[in-house]
Amino acid sequence: MSIKIEKAETMKQKPESKEIPFGQVFTDHMFVMDYEEGKGWYDPRVIPYAPITLDPAAMIFHYGQTVFEGMKAYRTKDGETLMFRPDKNMERLNKSNRRMSIPEIDEERVLEYVKQLVEVDKEWVPEFEGTSLYIRPFIISTEANLAVAPSQSYKLMIILSPVGPYFAGGMKPVRIKVEDEFTRAVKGGTGAAKTAGNYSAAYRAQANAKKEGHADVLWLDGVEKRYIEEVGSMNIFFKIDGKVITPALSGSILEGVTRMSVLELLKDWDIPVEERKISIAELYQYYEEGKLEEAFGAGTAAVISPVGRLDWLGNTMTINGEEVGPLAKRLYDEITGIQLGVREDAKGWSVKI
Repeated sequence: MSIKIEKAETMKQKPESKEIPFGQVFTDHMFVMDYEEGKGWYDPRVIPYAPITLDPAAMIFHYGQTVFEGMKAYRTKDGETLMFRPDKNMERLNKSNRRMSIPEIDEERVLEYVKQLVEVDKEWVPEFEGTSLYIRPFIISTEANLAVAPSQSYKLMIILSPVGPYFAGGMKPVRIKVEDEFTRAVKGGTGAAKTAGNYSAAYRAQANAKKEGHADVLWLDGVEKRYIEEVGSMNIFFKIDGKVITPALSGSILEGVTRMSVLELLKDWDIPVEERKISIAELYQYYEEGKLEEAFGAGTAAVISPVGRLDWLGNTMTINGEEVGPLAKRLYDEITGIQLGVREDAKGWSVKI
């Protein structure tokens, strides 16, 4: 399918500094493609960024049949534009599609559409240190029908948003509350899919945690409330007595692209790593024994976010003196270095636009 490109007649003012709030500024253009049962995906187009019109009975409003992805484009010092492992985001989008009964996409073709959209708005890729262009593909169900069944029509859209540094003033460990009341996801549910309801279902717990002075929550499994799953909307890692442990993918944990990259780097560096179930009680025991050396989240927005303190049922675990640990710093420097083109990309993770 050839892509149609309609250029905007009036261009927006671009940010003039690196202080760009996340997700509030959008570029001049967006991508749209439609789907109809029996016809498939059709009419790929780049058009001026603008509101869309949907029927009030569109199924997205009533049953939440939607998926999305998040990735970034980076400006290198020599002016090139790079994306980090976008093929993995396309693979994950289709995994989410399958779980949410949404028609699958042609991964290679949609990735080419992403590249073409970024090329059209390439002047929006910020060049300030720590900044990037956030890329948000998403699919919504559009059939006007209140029947409880998968939609027969959809829209795939891609919007772009320049964003500032995740860590204002430098990387700092955060304080996290271990959530013991609310549940993010359960095995067999939608936790392994990147779908809207997983995120809004977390708001209440996150708001409560922030009132208590925490940055976010550490989620436990939804059945026994014992086993660690994710931190906020990121995958979690612990360095314990020289070994790195991260919860195994169990059907309720999102398979992060950054998580995947961290695991590959740790193996390359000959750092012992395990993907397995780990309970909060087991983690606390390691802390009591002085074996808990580092904890950090991994995700697209922050790349690596160190955890300096965990609060669990009145027990406080202070990790590495609430300072950034050496492994977290090494991982952050390596991944961001590859993303920005200043470190060797031996694995071919960066894709040039």
